[in-house]
Amino acid sequence: MDLSALKNRPAEGAAAAGGAPGGIEITEANLEAEVLIRSGEVPVVVLLWSPRSDSSVQLGQTLSALAAEDGGKWSFGTVNVDTSPRIAQMFGIQGVPTVVALAGGQPITSFEGGQPADQLRRWVDSLLQATAGKLGGGAEGEEEQIDPALAQARDFLDNGDFDGALAAYQAILEADPAHVEAKGAVQQIAFLQRASAQRPEAVRLADASPDDIDLAFAAADVQLFQRDVDGAFNRLIALVKKTSGDDRTRVRTRLIELFDLFDPADPEVIAGRRNLANALY
Repeated sequence: MDLSALKNRPAEGAAAAGGAPGGIEITEANLEAEVLIRSGEVPVVVLLWSPRSDSSVQLGQTLSALAAEDGGKWSFGTVNVDTSPRIAQMFGIQGVPTVVALAGGQPITSFEGGQPADQLRRWVDSLLQATAGKLGGGAEGEEEQIDPALAQARDFLDNGDFDGALAAYQAILEADPAHVEAKGAVQQIAFLQRASAQRPEAVRLADASPDDIDLAFAAADVQLFQRDVDGAFNRLIALVKKTSGDDRTRVRTRLIELFDLFDPADPEVIAGRRNLANALY
């Protein structure tokens, strides 16, 4: 059955409330088919919104445009929390707008509040990258055709050959600067190479010399490598507050590079970006 017309149809009733957020209107009647079952084929992004919230409508329209741009790689649905409170309760939301991404019938990431279009683009790209090859979308029995260059880069990475993987992914980026997997892999590999080369005592040395930018960078790498994400972010945010001019630009640039290693919707990244903005302004 061709559902393309349904998927592109604005949610009924939303237009009368001052603007439709776009996407498939999710109700109790179609929740199982359009969210739970559908998320076994492609990622499903659900916006829980209210016509009383202008930011909800704006966020929905941006997500709807991204979904159309991606041509069926993921599905976008909306839940009006005013008319479907039981679905909102099922998702356990605390406020609107809230966006939840599901794959295989399970929520895998979420965020609350409006987001700029470029950040939403990165979030969707991260979602697609995280679920690539793990769902049953596409024609039955159809095998994924993998670019030989991409397959070789993945092999290098799987075998722990970071230098080979980095060179292979950089070659892919030269041919396709917008390649999502290659961009993410280059960032991750470069960080792993740098962090694994730092001295174990980097954190202690930075604590003893809190104004030394190079020591702070090394310590933040070690903390991030050891999964102390907040500690790494807060160290550099504190340094942003104390620096100015070129030094401040240098610290801010490194901090943004660390943010980009994560899903933009990660709560620690959202908090870090907010704290950085407060430190700057």
